Amino acid sequence: MSMELKKLNDPLTVCKVKSVSDIDLTKDFYFIGKTDEEISLVCPTVDTPAETTARDDGWKGFRIQGVLDFSLIGILSKLSAVLAENAIGIFAVSTYNTDYILVKAENFEKAEAVLSKAGYSVIDDNKQ
Repeated sequence: MSMELKKLNDPLTVCKVKSVSDIDLTKDFYFIGKTDEEISLVCPTVDTPAETTARDDGWKGFRIQGVLDFSLIGILSKLSAVLAENAIGIFAVSTYNTDYILVKAENFEKAEAVLSKAGYSVIDDNKQ
C-alpha cells in the first residue's frame, strides 16, 4: 500500500502567542496547541499574528492524505525515520483525521525526494 502525501506549498511559521485572542480564528489553516505552559501556533507565514513571544519562520509541510484510523500504528514514526536517516529534522502536528510533517524550507525538496524514493507518493497542492 502506497501512502500519499500532499505538499503544502505555502511557507509556514511556528510561533508562540500570549493569548488565543491574538490568533485570527477565521483563517482556513492553522494549528493551536495550548498547555499550562504555552500557546503554540502553526500557520501560513502571511497569517502570523503581529504579536508573538517567539517565532520560527521558514517551514513547509506535507499532509498525509486520507483519514487515518487510530488503529494504524507507526505511520508517523516511519515517515520521521526516513527523514531522520537523511538528516532532515521535522515538526509534526496531528489532527483527528491525519498527521502533518513540517520541515525547514531549505530541506523541502530533499525531503520530497527521499520520501518518494522510500515509496511514498508525493502530490502537489496548489491550495491548502
